[in-house]
Amino acid sequence: MSEKPDPNDFHTDTLAIRWAQLRTDEMSHSDPIFLTSSFVYDSAAQAAARFAGDEPGNVYSRFTNPTVRAFEERLAAMEGGEQCQALASGMAAISSTFFALLAPGDHVVSSRSVFGTTNVIYNRYLKKFNIDTTLVDLDDLDQWRAAIRPETKMLFLETPSNPLSEVGDIEALARLAHDNGALLVVDNCFCTPALQKPIALGADLVIHSATKYIDGQGRCLGGAVVGPAELVKEVHGFVRSAGPSLSPFNAWVFLKGLETLGLRMKAHSANTLELARWLEQQPGIAKVHYAGLESHPQHALAARQQSGFGAVLAIEVEDSDGRADRQAAWRFIDGTELLSITANLGDVKSTITHPGSTTHGRVDADEKKRAGITDNLIRIAVGLEDVDDLKRDLTRGIKALGF
Repeated sequence: MSEKPDPNDFHTDTLAIRWAQLRTDEMSHSDPIFLTSSFVYDSAAQAAARFAGDEPGNVYSRFTNPTVRAFEERLAAMEGGEQCQALASGMAAISSTFFALLAPGDHVVSSRSVFGTTNVIYNRYLKKFNIDTTLVDLDDLDQWRAAIRPETKMLFLETPSNPLSEVGDIEALARLAHDNGALLVVDNCFCTPALQKPIALGADLVIHSATKYIDGQGRCLGGAVVGPAELVKEVHGFVRSAGPSLSPFNAWVFLKGLETLGLRMKAHSANTLELARWLEQQPGIAKVHYAGLESHPQHALAARQQSGFGAVLAIEVEDSDGRADRQAAWRFIDGTELLSITANLGDVKSTITHPGSTTHGRVDADEKKRAGITDNLIRIAVGLEDVDDLKRDLTRGIKALGF
């Protein structure tokens, strides 16, 4: 593309492949990797201008790198945001957003259904800077409304949530945030822009763990923040100084991941919906949590604001004697052979984990209970294997329960 057109003229799948392509004088068709820590200048005056920000261009790969910039521009276009800041991990994206945009005395209202480490940030680190957090049920707008104070500066949520696939009403929460002078920040990790566009629904900022579906094959760590330039520039300033930067190599991997994101998310979603419907009919499965099921309490909302239901489901298990505890969950997990026992997700390989002792292991027991993280809960991140093979493997887990 010799002249940069309007990204709104293209579909998301086209942007994922063609937007912000890097071309050097070698005219390679695939984006190159700029594996360099520093850059040289034509003169001392140019170096001074670059460092001062008076002239655009590369300075140092901690905060300016062509490969990282290409990933940022492509993801921003796909999300419908003005600017993107790439970071070293999803948690770097979350914590950098907090530290860049919040100040002592500020208040955050957050869904309690967030990744366990986000709760650690709230309770251990934001508190050190006198930033208070109130946790509410994701699907209860009255709780969100009641929790807001004059000092509330941010509403934060994941939708769908990890691991119970709860769904938050982005449009309603955006109105609530803006009516009270606060920002709405949405973690879009589970859907990606292939299935959900929070900014179009009113969100101010979108958070990603690029480690998950943007990569898609479990290779690299990375994160991103997308939104209006005014806000993202604040996050960029924090990254420039604090240094939670994305490496050029990882950015290149993510560029490749974006090219197939739409296809993969459709296939992931199809596999997961079929598996969720099958699991509902199996012995030992007390409950299936997946927004694609008509039995899910927020199915209609998910269908309205998402173009697909994603690839993460959770099940509550009980053994043939009626025990619904950690030991039953662990026996089910250990009974599988094909699924990978790991807490990561977003991979072409299906994974299985026990959230109560892994992803949410550091969460306070009472808060874990309020968030619905029970001892018999298992999370399955469905990959791209043949779904019949996945059913056969999960049947091994069911047999380990005594059925």
